[in-house]
Parts: sequence; structure tokens; C-alpha cells
Amino acid sequence: MWLLGLPWALALLVAVASSSPSADTPDPASIFADLSPAELRAVRTFLMGRPELGLSPSQGGPLAKNSLFLVELLPPKKRSALRFLEHGGAQPRREARAVIFFGAQAEPNVTELAVGPLPHPSSYRLLGFKGGRAVPFSARPMTQLEYELLHEALVATMAPLEPLLREATGFGFQNCSERCLTFSDIAPRGLGPGERRTWLVIQRFVEGFFLHPTGLEVLLDHQDPDPRRWAVRRLWYNGRYFGSVRELAESHAQRMLPLARLPEPPARQLFSSYEPRGHFASGTPTEVHGAKVCEPQGRRYRLRGNRLEYGGWSLAFRLRSSAGLQLFDVRFNRERVAYELSVQEAIAFYGGHSPAAMQTKYMDAGWAMGASSYELARGVDCPETATFLDAYHLLDADGPVRFRHALCVFELPTGVPLRRHFDSDFQGGFHFYAGLEGRALVLRTTSTVYNYDYIWDFLLYPNGVLEAKVHATGYIHATFYTPEGQRYGSRVHSHLLGNIHTHLVHYKVDLDVAGSGNSFETMDIRFENISNPWSAGARGWDRDSHTPGLTPPLTHPRYHLAVTRRHENEPSSSSIYTQNDPWEPPVTFESFIRDNETIEDQDLVAWVTVGFLHVPHAEDIPNTATPGNAVGFFLRPFNFFNEDPSVASRAPVIVRPLDPPTCSRLEIQRWTPSSPGACVHPEPFTYNGTYRQV
Repeated sequence: MWLLGLPWALALLVAVASSSPSADTPDPASIFADLSPAELRAVRTFLMGRPELGLSPSQGGPLAKNSLFLVELLPPKKRSALRFLEHGGAQPRREARAVIFFGAQAEPNVTELAVGPLPHPSSYRLLGFKGGRAVPFSARPMTQLEYELLHEALVATMAPLEPLLREATGFGFQNCSERCLTFSDIAPRGLGPGERRTWLVIQRFVEGFFLHPTGLEVLLDHQDPDPRRWAVRRLWYNGRYFGSVRELAESHAQRMLPLARLPEPPARQLFSSYEPRGHFASGTPTEVHGAKVCEPQGRRYRLRGNRLEYGGWSLAFRLRSSAGLQLFDVRFNRERVAYELSVQEAIAFYGGHSPAAMQTKYMDAGWAMGASSYELARGVDCPETATFLDAYHLLDADGPVRFRHALCVFELPTGVPLRRHFDSDFQGGFHFYAGLEGRALVLRTTSTVYNYDYIWDFLLYPNGVLEAKVHATGYIHATFYTPEGQRYGSRVHSHLLGNIHTHLVHYKVDLDVAGSGNSFETMDIRFENISNPWSAGARGWDRDSHTPGLTPPLTHPRYHLAVTRRHENEPSSSSIYTQNDPWEPPVTFESFIRDNETIEDQDLVAWVTVGFLHVPHAEDIPNTATPGNAVGFFLRPFNFFNEDPSVASRAPVIVRPLDPPTCSRLEIQRWTPSSPGACVHPEPFTYNGTYRQV
């Protein structure tokens, strides 16, 4: 049995990367490998050549066109994969998932296709959603082209407000090469199905512009595929609503408008920057390097393509462009414990007084959080000793884009023993001391979804425990300070309100413990008042465990854990379309759990939600710090092994006195070299930071 332990909210696990299968001796894990650049190009070339699809390049042109938005691996069906992995059956057909925006037709829509076989595609078929739900064109994710058109429309419509903006902020939109204004867009984009009306927060474009709102928020209607029909429907400035640009401009011209005047930003040490400022009172040095991770005798893990091995662990991993990390075929000592562990969604719900703040309900799969995996910095984001992996995404582009060092793998000293014991003789000596150093293998990536940075960690421990953890950092989503806004957050700077919000992260855990037929139960502990059997008349407490029923959850943000039967037509609990159509989404998690199916001795999936409430404070400037802003869960063995499997490690230390109780001569047993040797990484810090089409 494997136990789902629950820290703050719960517990479990997951992981991923990007790699193509070897052409010579492909590892079985390659059936789960992300598409290679060659495969991505092959799918695009095939689809662009199909005349019935009528596809145009993604970049440039009108919005009302047919274009290829996303290409990523379509994982094989579980039955086919297990037949191949367990019984030497045929390798599953390798296919791609392709998302197409059909905008150049009478009834625009979004359609998904399965394209294959790879590496030489020759056919495609429709991919449907459970219940046959169609995806309306208005539910499509934003594209670079739509953002460019949105910026052009905003610049044009804001022209009458240029005097106001220049006077209040010193920045503007018109003829701008420096001292420019920019915007952050809010979602959902409306109040009901079919709408595409977005609140835009106008900000000064300086380093950390997320913390520099001007007090102006604009509601722009961009539902029509023709940008010439887009229009500003509403404005909010410094606590007041206006029905049109003209109304706001006239209020300013007539000096009837209280201006929100912003101070001139300093050239150096801007409060939203990372530049050092101030001093620590202790005076201890910070201008020298601190403690580092090292591998004095080399790496203790093996990475082959997308197969990762460490101690008893073996797993396949990938990085989905749509939703991020995904693990398959997770085994310990060759026995599968999980078929799939994957990130499904990251949500942030906000409160506020301004319209943008009260409307914000971010669902980051809709912003392609998997493809927001920018370069990890050696020595900062991952230790210098880490192995770095590139990722390739074809998302809103006319070819695959390389994301350099998007993932890293490293062994981490936990700083606490995995286990230890000092056996005292209670006479000033001891019988023995034994301890096993704490180590874990970490698989890491990040998702920088505009202002926020999520650090995704998946840790493998030598005692058969897996941990999934996510840290939240980056810039807070902040709005302009007004006295009324303090009900919904904190004043974190002179003109800045940090809005209260809740982070929720959803995971899929397809456990296969001793086979795919599993059952689910919860365990609780209670005290029972009983007669003491060895002292007549005395009463004592005895623990009695029982297994109460689990209240069935309704939807993943509401409950910590839901358990359902596994179905091929329920691969994910969310989709890239939910953000822009949360009212009638093509994937509805409630339908997974309202079918009243038995979950005894079945192929089960655990859907896990973790999260935390974030009340921003001044210490979130310039960025939210990771300590205290992390959540996750564990997957732990529970009477699965005969003993702690980490006894197979050769890293323990045992000390026994040879002359007890004097203890002047000691026998020290260890199975590793007596000294780890030098621990220095000589290479200087380097960074690239680009992600370009290849």
C-alpha cells in the first residue's frame, strides 16, 4: 500500500523533461518523450500542406485566418503502453496533438487533431472532448498577433488621454521610444460565454513594470476578428469609472479630475529592481560566495534521453507545452508504483476594488505555462553541478523554438539525516551511533507566467518517498492604491496595492500499486476508553483505527482530494480553453466524479489540490520570496516494503566503541571514501536567456 500523506492540505508526487528517442537503441521510455524539433517540423509541414485545412502562418496577417497554434506529443493510450512495457508488445503508434484556430470561416472554432504516425506523418483524425463539447473561437488562448493588434488599438484609442498621462506619470503611448507606457491584461475576458472583453492595467514601462500601475484601467472589447471594430467600453481612473475615453479626457481638460501624480522613477535602485540597497546590521559578508552543492565522486544518477534513474527509482518524464511536467512509468526497484504523475493546472483568484483586480481569476494552463519554461541560471536556479536540459516548443510560432536549459536535474543534500540514532549507555558513553545522510534527486523547471514565477520541484528520496513541491515567487499582481482598496490587500508602496489572492495547484496521480486494480480508503485515528487488562478497575486509552467514507468532491479547487475511475477520455482536469471560457469549458471536472462509479479494485486516479492564501505585504517588494510560499504533497510507501528500502544505500556511517565504557578507541564503518575530497566548481557564471526558433 502507498500512503498519501497530507502536510498542510495533502500529499503525493510528479515530474518531467524534453528529449527525443534515440534512433539506435530507443529506451522504452521514449514512447513518452516530447517531440523532437524534427518531429515538430514534420507535423507542421504536413498540416500546412493539406489544402482542406487552408492554414496560414501564425505570425502576421489577420486574426480571421486558419492557423496552427500548438503541436505537442499525444501520449499513447495506457493499454497500448502497458502492453509494450510489460509484455513486449508492439511499440505504440507515435502521434502529435495539434491545435488549430479556424478563424477564416462562417462559424470560427478551435479544433484539435491527432497527427501521425511519427516521424513521418501521413494522416490526421479529430480529437474530441468528453461529451462532444466544441471549442468556440472566443475560448482560444491569446496569440502574439492578437497582443500586437491589442497594443495598436490601445495606442490609437488612448490618444486623447496623452496630456493626462504625461502630466500624471511622465510617460505616454504616443510616438514612444522611451518613457513608454505598457499594459497587463486580465482574465477571464468578460462575464459570460462568447465574450472577449479584457481589462487592461496601464503601467509605466520600467524594470519590474508590474509594480508601476498608473491608476488607469481600460476595458477593451476585442471579440470581433476584425480589429477595426474593437472599442473601449469602460475606464477606471483613480477610483472613478468613466463611460468613454472622451469623458475622461474632458474631465481632465476641465480640471475636474483629481490626478494621481506619480514621482519620477530613480535611474538607479528602483524599488522594483534587484539592485542591492541597504545593509545587514550584523556586517557578515555577502559579497563572497556562500555554501555550494558538489559531487566530489561524480554523479549518482543516470539520465538517458527522457529516462531518469536514481537508487531504486526509474521513471520517464516530459515537459508539456500546454500544462508542464508529466511523469510516466514510475518504478521503484523495477516495480511500477504509478503510471502517470502530472501537473494539471495552476489557479490564482484575486480580490480587489478596481475592476481589473476584482475580475482577475488566472488559470495558467490557458497561458501555456508549460511553454513558459525560460532558462534556468546555473548556481542560482539550480546548483552548478546540475544537468541542464533544453526544451522545444511549437506554440504560436512558425517552427519549433528552443528553450535553453529549461529543466535541470541534481542531487541535493537535504541538510538533515534521512535517519540516525545515538544509542547512549547512560554512563557517559554509547553503544553505537549510526546515521544515513539525507539526499534527494531533484527534477526542476519553472513557469514564468508574466508576473509570477512558479518553481516546480519533484524529489526522489532513497527510502521510496516522492515529493511534489511548487514555490511561488516573482512579482505580485498589484493594482493602483486607493483607500477603498485596503479592504482587499495591503499598501506595499506609495501608489501600490498588493491584492489578496489564493493559489491553487492541481495534480493528476495515476497510481498503479501492485497492478492497475487498486482501491481507495482513508485512515483515521480515535481514542477509545477501555478497562485496563492488567490492573482491575483502572481505565486506559487505546487507539482504534477505522475507515470512514470520503465525502465525494465536486470540483478540484473545492476539495483537497478526489478519486475517480481512470478513463482515456478524461486525460486532464483542465484545458488551455478554460481561462477564456470558464462558464462553458470543454473540460468539466465535475463530470469526472458525478457518474457514481465504483472505485473498488479499479484503475484509479487521484486528483490532488494544494494551495495557499497570499496576503501581500511590503516584504513582497521587489519579489515574493520562496520561504513560506511553497506547497506540495508526498507519495509514501505504507507496508509496501518489508523494511526501509534505503538500507540498500552504501552511504551510512556506523560508529562503535571498541573499549566500552571508556570509548577511547572507535570502530568507524563506512562504505564510501573516508573524505569526499575537493568541492569546487571552477567555471564562472554564464547565462544566455534566449529562446529562438530553430
